[in-house]
Amino acid sequence: MPPAARRVQADAEYRRTPIIPGMDPIRLLVIAVLVAIVASLGTALYHLATGHGDSGKMLRSLTLRVTLSVALFVLLMIAWRMGWIHPHGLGR
Repeated sequence: MPPAARRVQADAEYRRTPIIPGMDPIRLLVIAVLVAIVASLGTALYHLATGHGDSGKMLRSLTLRVTLSVALFVLLMIAWRMGWIHPHGLGR
């Protein structure tokens, strides 16, 4: 294999190497968005439980949760179409 081809292959391998071993960037992003969704839901629960009469904060938290959920769905669809993630069966 010529040196230029080896360099290209090494560059491609470097780009595929995840920052955290076993975790690729799209997986980290999905986990971060899921944590943000749960945090937003927890904030809404807190505002519901304290009941200081200000439902605006609870509404903002729930709106943020719905927005993050839709964004996560769109992100997953884009990642699937771009080939960043691959669906698999349960037995694989």
